[in-house]
Amino acid sequence: MTAILPDDSELSDAFSAGGEPALRAAYERWSPLVHSLALRALADPSAAEDVTQQVFVKAWRHSARYDPTRAPLGAWLVGITRNCITDALNDRQRHPSAADPVVVEETTAAPEPAFDLAERALVAGELDRLDEVPRKVMRLAFWEDLSHREIAERLDLPLGTVKSHIHRSLARLRTRLEVIE
Repeated sequence: MTAILPDDSELSDAFSAGGEPALRAAYERWSPLVHSLALRALADPSAAEDVTQQVFVKAWRHSARYDPTRAPLGAWLVGITRNCITDALNDRQRHPSAADPVVVEETTAAPEPAFDLAERALVAGELDRLDEVPRKVMRLAFWEDLSHREIAERLDLPLGTVKSHIHRSLARLRTRLEVIE
């Protein structure tokens, strides 16, 4: 039985402190988003599953480095996801399979910028659907990599309000990406 932590703030704190229940809860909460991003970029369910596993293994190994005051856990995991996807795309380019014509064709393209552009377009499109204040909060968190406190100071908002906007917006983004998949 899995202990579900009630909100992202508690989950972030528990994850940075370590413990298998926190890893399990983070996986349950964020693995659909991680898998969606990997599947969208790699167009291969098996590779997307591998990337999802790699993301959570790396996150767990480096959980002591995670600082909940610098970024939401979901954003931190998306950053790790981007790196793992880039590694998978680079590996495809280095070791193309003759049985996979798509991979052979992709070796002449630059997959990293294409993924970055697609990911940014997807996230930007979803952020544009948010109301004005949550949109500003999320742009500062994702594009400028500001901490909750820095966002609160810049927008003159209470810290709890910033955290709530991030929590609700990430949940909405996760839901939308699951629907798009």
